[in-house]
Amino acid sequence: MLATTRQRKHSYLKNLLVPGIAIGALCYFAFHALNGKLGLVGRPQIEHEILALELELDELRAERLQLQRRVMLLDPESLDPDMVDERARASLNLAHVNEVAIMRN
Repeated sequence: MLATTRQRKHSYLKNLLVPGIAIGALCYFAFHALNGKLGLVGRPQIEHEILALELELDELRAERLQLQRRVMLLDPESLDPDMVDERARASLNLAHVNEVAIMRN
């Protein structure tokens, strides 16, 4: 008996399969690193939003501090007569005849 061997041509496409998949995955991640919501393009927008929110936070803290001061003036243990007079006039809408009332929001 004669021994015969089968020889197959090795396809060069098999050798390119793994590098092709790796390059495809690399391109996918590189695209999203640049153009994604958290990528290099979206980062300045996020920083702009952070600055706007920090400004709003500072304004709200100042407003809260002002409200806390006004509440402290209405504390029952240490009532400020001017504050009580102001609140009574604002809620009752009353003033003396010879007074000039300047109402602020």
